[in-house]
Amino acid sequence: MAKKSIIAREKKREKMVAKYAELRKKLKEEGNYEALDKLPRNALPVRLHNRCKLTGRPKGYMRKFGLCRVKFREMALEGKIPGVTKSSW
Repeated sequence: MAKKSIIAREKKREKMVAKYAELRKKLKEEGNYEALDKLPRNALPVRLHNRCKLTGRPKGYMRKFGLCRVKFREMALEGKIPGVTKSSW
């Protein structure tokens, strides 16, 4: 599991991106790049990193489910993810 501080930092960035999204869009349409430069760096959507919702693991992330591959496999085998079954042929 990822450190609590890293998970908290990522959540803080998500909030900041959401807070400044409308303002960023308006400034981009106007072409006011000086004002865009003055916005906080963590307001950039590029700085977000996908992390597992359960463990905070940054690698092996599956966008469709919001989980890392390890937790996805565990939950799929337990039948906790609807519509997902283990295939064999």
